[in-house]
Amino acid sequence: MQMRQMMKAIGFKKHLPIDEEESLIEFETFKPVAKGHDLLVKVKAVSVNPVDVGVRKSGHGTLREPKIIGWDAVGIVESVGENVSLFKKGELVFYAGSFKRSGSNSEYQLVDERIVGHAPQKLTTAQAAAMPLTSLTAWEALFEQLEINPNDKKNNNEKTILIINGAGGVGSIATQLASWAGLKVIASASRPETIEWVTKLGADKVVNHRLDLVHEVRKLGYEYVDYILELNDLDGHWNEMAELIKPSGKIASITENKRPVNLRKLTKKRATFAWEWMYTKSFYQTPDMITQHEILDKISSLLDQEIIKTTLNKAFTPINDLNLKEAHKIVESNHMIGKVVVSDE
Repeated sequence: MQMRQMMKAIGFKKHLPIDEEESLIEFETFKPVAKGHDLLVKVKAVSVNPVDVGVRKSGHGTLREPKIIGWDAVGIVESVGENVSLFKKGELVFYAGSFKRSGSNSEYQLVDERIVGHAPQKLTTAQAAAMPLTSLTAWEALFEQLEINPNDKKNNNEKTILIINGAGGVGSIATQLASWAGLKVIASASRPETIEWVTKLGADKVVNHRLDLVHEVRKLGYEYVDYILELNDLDGHWNEMAELIKPSGKIASITENKRPVNLRKLTKKRATFAWEWMYTKSFYQTPDMITQHEILDKISSLLDQEIIKTTLNKAFTPINDLNLKEAHKIVESNHMIGKVVVSDE
């Protein structure tokens, strides 16, 4: 009988502040085996997202086995399950993975081929690792939940979108994609460096989300906007969004409310409100799950054509517990511009 191989991984057993020694720990576990639609990927680079921090911090007690987190990776396909048709051994891939499965902070990871894309050819692994989760979130929010047609640039030229928190991970991609789709983009940013960042990424106008957004947007000459993408503080901006959205306009949010949201504020305007959660398709194994493979391949092509650019802003090497802790600290600071990546190259 063949002995099962082992691999290194990084995870946590206790929900601790990141400065604590055991907030993230290195350990050994069994190397998984690819079956069905799964790819076994040798991980080369990962990025850290707010979801990593949220999962690590929220909870009580001590877990029996360490939990491996990480929802962005670039790696090489080591082996494939018997039902795999989209990839073959040796291909470089990128993906955000599934919320239900073991994460990317490990030497090897299993991931369903239907939520994996071919990695960009012209980017480093660190530059590519910054992209999957935020790109999927931004793409689905804009083109599925807000129902903007990216190919109808003529019509989009007449439309305006307000992106709240344009310099964050998702905002940095959403600003680029909305601009590529032909929309007039108003991005919010509050510091000189974030204002410069969103302007470089294609924002036509910039407003300060620390001030009254209604006043900020109207000062630019817009009474209403056609679309709003909320990426930072739903409770804090709800009343402003209800006031600024155009009749029959659409609002999407990736952040959850902590208190009840008054949807009646949208009634007279007949406005639409939608949630975006990038993990929904893999979490519920929806019939359209393969669209995430298609979106990532499209993002890869846009990156290689330099139509959009990587949002990598900080990188650490190699992948170990100390560097992942540093990356978590940056994300927890809430002052992150773009993305932070930990890679082996």
